[in-house]
Amino acid sequence: MKSLNLLFFTLLLSVTHSYTQNKVEKITAKDGIHYITTTIDYPITGTYLFEGGTEPIAQLDPDGTGIFQLHDLSKTTIVWGMECFENGTPKYKKGFNYAVYSLWYKNREVNSEADAKEDWRNAHFSIHFQKKKMFILGERSKDYIE
Repeated sequence: MKSLNLLFFTLLLSVTHSYTQNKVEKITAKDGIHYITTTIDYPITGTYLFEGGTEPIAQLDPDGTGIFQLHDLSKTTIVWGMECFENGTPKYKKGFNYAVYSLWYKNREVNSEADAKEDWRNAHFSIHFQKKKMFILGERSKDYIE
């Protein structure tokens, strides 16, 4: 009986741990409802630098916030997530040596409920396995280690 209780407790703990890692948020964009998460199987958080290691940057923080710097160098605080299915499994297209995801983000300071619904934008996010690089919009990148 003790081993059965221990097994049940271990299973419950592992399910709870898995659930908390894949927090899923439902968002409404101009083209409909999407689901986003800040966790995929790769270390996507961090600072993405423009070609040559300069500004403008994109910064993705683990808590789903960050910074998106425009080409005029003005910085906007954002909330972000990678598109996923309702259960938290990331949506992506896999190529020979790469995978393409949709990064959804919006300005963190919204002025009205209408702004909140209309403000979600998606950006091309790709992971290039052979180069060990991740790109946002094809121009901002960071190296990663598996």
